[in-house]
This record gives sequence, C-alpha cells and structure tokens, in this order.
Amino acid sequence: MHSHFVDIVMRYFYKYIEHYKALIHLGLPIVIGQLGIVIVGIADNMMVGHFDTLDLAAASFVNSVFNIPILFGLGFSYGLTPLVGQFFGRRDKFHVGQLLKNSLLVNLCIGILLTLAMVVVWFNLDNMGQPEELLPLIRPYFLLQLASLVFVMLFNSFKQFSDGITNTKTPMYILLFANVLNILGNSVLIYGKFGCPALGVVGAGISTLIARIVMFVAFAILFYRRVYFRKYLVGFKRSNYNIADIISLNKMGWMIGIQMGLETALFSVTGIMIGWLGTLSLAAHQVLVAISTLGFMIYYGVGAAISVRVSNFLGKGDFVNLKRASTAGFHVMVLLALIISSLFFFSREFIGSLFSTSDEVINMVASLVLILIAYQFGDALQIAYANSLRGISDVFSMAIISFIGYFIIAIPSSYICGFVMDWGIQGIWIGYPIGLTLTGIMMWLRFQYTVKRKQNNYLICSTVKPS
Repeated sequence: MHSHFVDIVMRYFYKYIEHYKALIHLGLPIVIGQLGIVIVGIADNMMVGHFDTLDLAAASFVNSVFNIPILFGLGFSYGLTPLVGQFFGRRDKFHVGQLLKNSLLVNLCIGILLTLAMVVVWFNLDNMGQPEELLPLIRPYFLLQLASLVFVMLFNSFKQFSDGITNTKTPMYILLFANVLNILGNSVLIYGKFGCPALGVVGAGISTLIARIVMFVAFAILFYRRVYFRKYLVGFKRSNYNIADIISLNKMGWMIGIQMGLETALFSVTGIMIGWLGTLSLAAHQVLVAISTLGFMIYYGVGAAISVRVSNFLGKGDFVNLKRASTAGFHVMVLLALIISSLFFFSREFIGSLFSTSDEVINMVASLVLILIAYQFGDALQIAYANSLRGISDVFSMAIISFIGYFIIAIPSSYICGFVMDWGIQGIWIGYPIGLTLTGIMMWLRFQYTVKRKQNNYLICSTVKPS
C-alpha cells in the first residue's frame, strides 16, 4: 500500500520535471538580481539598528513609505522585458535599442511623477501619527530617499532591457558592486570614521543615494562603451521617441506596477498603523519586513520565470504545458516557502539581534516570526498565480483582485485585530496571512477560468475552416 502511494506521487511529479528544470534555469539569475535590490535596504537597517533604536524606527517608517513608489516603479519597468524579449527573439536589434530609448523617457517621467507624489507625503509628515521624537530623524532621511527615486527608475530601464536580451549577469554585477559601495559608505557615515561625523540614519541615506546614482551611471557607461551592447546602441542613437512604443510600455507597465504597488502598500499602511503603537513596535516591524522582503524577492524571481514559460506556451496554443508550467511554478514556490519558513523558525530567537541591541525589540521580533511563517504559503500562492495571469496577459483582473485582497480584506483585518480586538502588533500582523492567502486563492480561480475560456476559443478557431 505504501509503495503504491509513493508510485502515484512519483508519477504525478515526474510530468513536471522538465518544467522544474526550465523554471530554475530561467529564474535563478533573476532571483540573484532581485536579491541585490533589497540587500541595500537590509544593510541600512542592520547598521542603523546597531547605531540607535530611534534611528532604526525612523528608517522603518521612511522605508515603509518609500517601498510603495520603489516597488511600483520596479513593477512598471517589468513591462519592458517581454517587449524587448519579443524583438530580441526576432533578432531586431534596432527596435530593441529603440525600446530602451523610449523606456528611459517613460521611466524618467514616472520617476518625476513618483517624486512629486512623495513631496506631498513630505508636507504631511506631521499628520501621520508618528512619534514626535522620530520626526527630526525622519525628515532628512526622507529627502535623501526622495532624491534617489529618478535614478532608481532609470536604472530599472537598463536592468529590464538587459534581462530581456538574456544578459542577466551585467545588472547582477552592478547591483553587487553597489551593495558593497553602500555598506562601505554606511560604515563611514553612520558610525563616523576617517574624520567624518557619526550621522546615523542620515549617513545611511547619503550612502544609499550615492549607490543608486552609481548604479545608473555605471550601466549607462557600460551601454555606451562595451562592445557587447554596440549592436543595440545603433537603434538607441538613430531611432526617435514614438507614440507606439510609449503606449505599449505604459499599457504593460501600469497594471503590473499597480499590482506590486498595492501589495507593498499593504505593508506600508500597516507600518503606519504600527507606528501608532510606539517606537519599539515600529523597529520590530522593520526587522521582520526587511527579512520577509528577501523571501518576497526570491518568490518574484521564480514568478518572472513562470510568466515567461506560461506566455511561451500560450503563443504555441499548448494549453497542457501552459497549465503544467503554472502548477510546476507553484510547486517550486511551496518548496521555497518551506525552506524559508524553516530558516525563520530555527533562527527566530536570533533574527532580532542582527538589527537591534534592544531586548524588547528582539523579543517582539521572535514573537512575530510564527505569523511571518503563516503567510509564506499565501505569499507564494498569490505571486505564482499573479505571474501566471501576467503570462496570459490578464493583467487587469490581477490588479483588481490585488486591490480586493489587500485593501478590502487585509488592511481592515489588520486594523480590527490590532486595535478593535486590542491584540497590538501581533493583531496587525494577522491581517497578512488572511489577505495574502485569500488573494492567492482568487488569482488561482481566475487563472483556471481564463485558461479554460482561452482554450475553448482556441479550439473553436482551430476547428472552424474558411469556406
């Protein structure tokens, strides 16, 4: 009986083996690049936390607020990759260069819009209910993050262009170099070395700004000087800005950006709520968000690979492998969630000490880790099927479901559990597994429905012959 059950399980997973291999091959370079994006923020938090708990709390608030525009911008820039990949597959290098040129213009405009939106937030900092003692630290750090938004968006254009032409190593190396530069800058400016004053969280902001400028400038220089990119430089220089490319980039980018921005907004809005509970709760929240972002970026790297595989099979009309690619992606996500959850569980007493010397913060972090583990499955589920929907170009429903899951379900659940039920920070965090899991289920159902509809339409079209 036992061997028969094992045989059934093995036969079930055997049909997905080729999809597992393809997803890992596609996803691993993207994962490494995604992790590079968040390592800068984690390095800031760890080094600031060891400087002072007030500085860590200030960084927590500002980073929570800026995660919305930064991840919206990252999501928006994702629209470039499939467009570049399409022309790269046709060996149309001129149009690839033209797309990059138009993407830099579009992303510059989005970066300016995001900057203006955050200026409005800046003028309302006093009205956001944060502890009074944090405001002198929040204001200068906020301005430094504000100054870096445009450079982040411009770098995203180069990164997504490079991913689209299957050159994932160049952005990875640039990100790793920027991380090292940021950490070195932190050690000098936060703690005050080599004659520099100890600036705390302001020093971290200066270091991050410099690193983000260097990332963009380094990629721009490589694009102009490296022989490898010369075949795309021709299209970049000789082409004109055009409405068709700008519309295509906006059509893809806005829905993807909104979906990622909504998810980030969930953590940012609840981060503001946690600020109402005091400095220690805010510091503990930032520690857990910094750690969980690593898992989020790993999931999203695999998710990008799911989107590519699903879209390829859709183009071929191969709905059997389309569904298998999506399911295999979810399997990989669940395995990653189990590994990540195990690491969180066995290091729960240790995680807080990496970021803070406060016993209260360390104990609070340990108490929240079980809730962090509880939402890993929901996070994996919703990312897997958000990218599956992306692969079949159903990005509008993906954004609608995200709004329902995060704003109609998760945020009210966090408020009710945290303040109405008076469960404090643990209650606020309970909203995450509720919202993320229900969002994932809704996306799974929508994916099944849309694929079935597309499959039926494809069969009808393939059986109807012209008279």
